Amino acid sequence: MLDLDLLPGEYAVCRLPAGSPLPASLSEGPDEKSVISLSWAPEELSIICPSDRVPDGATADTAWRCLRVVGPLDLALTGVLASLIGPLADARVNIVTFSTYTTDYLLVPAVRLTEAMDTLHAAGHRIAS
Repeated sequence: MLDLDLLPGEYAVCRLPAGSPLPASLSEGPDEKSVISLSWAPEELSIICPSDRVPDGATADTAWRCLRVVGPLDLALTGVLASLIGPLADARVNIVTFSTYTTDYLLVPAVRLTEAMDTLHAAGHRIAS
Protein backbone atom coordinates (compact mmCIF):
# COMPACT_ATOMS: atom_id res chain seq x y z
CA MET A 1 0.00 0.00 0.00
CA LEU A 2 1.26 3.45 -0.94
CA ASP A 3 0.20 6.90 0.19
CA LEU A 4 -0.28 9.39 -2.64
CA ASP A 5 -0.99 13.10 -2.79
CA LEU A 6 -3.13 14.61 -5.53
CA LEU A 7 -1.37 17.80 -6.58
CA PRO A 8 -3.58 20.83 -7.26
CA GLY A 9 -4.36 22.01 -10.77
CA GLU A 10 -3.90 20.50 -14.18
CA TYR A 11 -0.62 19.52 -15.80
CA ALA A 12 0.70 19.46 -19.36
CA VAL A 13 3.08 17.08 -21.09
CA CYS A 14 5.13 19.17 -23.51
CA ARG A 15 7.77 18.83 -26.19
CA LEU A 16 10.28 21.31 -27.57
CA PRO A 17 12.84 20.68 -30.33
CA ALA A 18 16.14 19.01 -29.49
CA GLY A 19 18.74 21.45 -28.21
CA SER A 20 16.17 23.92 -26.86
CA PRO A 21 17.36 25.95 -23.87
CA LEU A 22 15.51 26.03 -20.58
CA PRO A 23 12.31 27.99 -21.29
CA ALA A 24 12.11 31.34 -19.52
CA SER A 25 8.63 30.43 -18.22
CA LEU A 26 10.21 27.60 -16.19
CA SER A 27 13.41 29.29 -15.02
CA GLU A 28 11.97 30.06 -11.58
CA GLY A 29 11.09 26.41 -10.95
CA PRO A 30 7.91 25.15 -9.31
CA ASP A 31 6.06 26.67 -6.39
CA GLU A 32 5.70 24.76 -3.11
CA LYS A 33 2.62 22.82 -4.33
CA SER A 34 3.63 21.84 -7.87
CA VAL A 35 6.35 19.98 -9.74
CA ILE A 36 8.19 20.49 -13.02
CA SER A 37 10.15 17.78 -14.80
CA LEU A 38 12.61 18.43 -17.64
CA SER A 39 14.19 15.67 -19.71
CA TRP A 40 16.72 16.51 -22.39
CA ALA A 41 17.13 13.77 -24.99
CA PRO A 42 18.86 13.73 -28.39
CA GLU A 43 15.50 14.11 -30.15
CA GLU A 44 13.64 16.52 -27.83
CA LEU A 45 13.26 18.45 -24.61
CA SER A 46 10.31 16.93 -22.75
CA ILE A 47 8.61 18.95 -20.04
CA ILE A 48 5.92 18.13 -17.51
CA CYS A 49 4.61 21.26 -15.85
CA PRO A 50 1.46 22.96 -14.59
CA SER A 51 -0.79 23.77 -17.56
CA ASP A 52 -0.49 27.50 -16.94
CA ARG A 53 3.31 27.31 -17.43
CA VAL A 54 3.49 25.65 -20.86
CA PRO A 55 6.44 27.22 -22.70
CA ASP A 56 5.81 29.29 -25.82
CA GLY A 57 6.18 27.23 -28.96
CA ALA A 58 5.85 23.88 -27.21
CA THR A 59 3.69 21.05 -28.47
CA ALA A 60 1.54 20.31 -25.43
CA ASP A 61 -0.99 17.74 -24.31
CA THR A 62 -2.90 19.36 -21.47
CA ALA A 63 -5.53 18.35 -18.93
CA TRP A 64 -3.57 15.83 -16.87
CA ARG A 65 -3.73 15.47 -13.09
CA CYS A 66 -0.64 14.61 -11.07
CA LEU A 67 -0.34 12.15 -8.20
CA ARG A 68 2.83 12.09 -6.06
CA VAL A 69 3.93 9.06 -4.08
CA VAL A 70 4.54 10.29 -0.53
CA GLY A 71 8.24 9.95 0.08
CA PRO A 72 11.07 10.03 0.37
CA LEU A 73 11.48 6.59 -1.12
CA ASP A 74 14.62 4.50 -0.80
CA LEU A 75 16.23 4.04 -4.21
CA ALA A 76 16.55 0.32 -3.46
CA LEU A 77 12.76 -0.16 -3.33
CA THR A 78 11.30 -2.19 -6.17
CA GLY A 79 7.79 -2.37 -7.57
CA VAL A 80 6.59 1.08 -6.52
CA LEU A 81 5.49 2.21 -9.97
CA ALA A 82 4.41 -1.33 -10.90
CA SER A 83 1.93 -1.33 -8.00
CA LEU A 84 0.33 1.79 -9.50
CA ILE A 85 0.69 1.07 -13.19
CA GLY A 86 -0.63 -2.51 -13.06
CA PRO A 87 -4.12 -1.71 -11.74
CA LEU A 88 -4.43 1.34 -13.99
CA ALA A 89 -3.38 -0.68 -17.04
CA ASP A 90 -6.00 -3.31 -16.14
CA ALA A 91 -8.58 -0.48 -15.97
CA ARG A 92 -7.25 0.86 -19.31
CA VAL A 93 -6.39 4.27 -17.82
CA ASN A 94 -3.53 5.86 -19.77
CA ILE A 95 -0.69 7.34 -17.74
CA VAL A 96 2.57 9.25 -17.87
CA THR A 97 5.13 8.68 -15.13
CA PHE A 98 8.36 10.32 -14.02
CA SER A 99 10.63 10.05 -11.03
CA THR A 100 12.90 12.25 -8.98
CA TYR A 101 15.60 11.22 -6.54
CA THR A 102 13.11 11.06 -3.67
CA THR A 103 9.80 9.90 -5.16
CA ASP A 104 7.66 8.94 -8.14
CA TYR A 105 4.91 10.84 -9.95
CA LEU A 106 1.99 9.60 -12.02
CA LEU A 107 -0.13 11.66 -14.41
CA VAL A 108 -3.61 10.56 -15.44
CA PRO A 109 -6.02 12.32 -17.80
CA ALA A 110 -8.14 14.82 -15.86
CA VAL A 111 -11.31 13.34 -17.40
CA ARG A 112 -10.39 9.93 -15.92
CA LEU A 113 -9.22 11.13 -12.48
CA THR A 114 -12.16 9.70 -10.54
CA GLU A 115 -11.80 6.34 -12.27
CA ALA A 116 -8.03 6.32 -11.65
CA MET A 117 -8.45 7.20 -7.97
CA ASP A 118 -11.15 4.55 -7.51
CA THR A 119 -8.87 1.98 -9.18
CA LEU A 120 -5.91 2.90 -6.98
CA HIS A 121 -8.09 2.80 -3.84
CA ALA A 122 -9.34 -0.66 -4.83
CA ALA A 123 -5.71 -1.74 -5.19
CA GLY A 124 -5.10 -0.70 -1.57
CA HIS A 125 -3.49 2.72 -2.05
CA ARG A 126 -4.50 5.85 -0.12
CA ILE A 127 -4.87 9.23 -1.80
CA ALA A 128 -4.97 12.61 -0.06
CA SER A 129 -6.07 15.69 -1.96
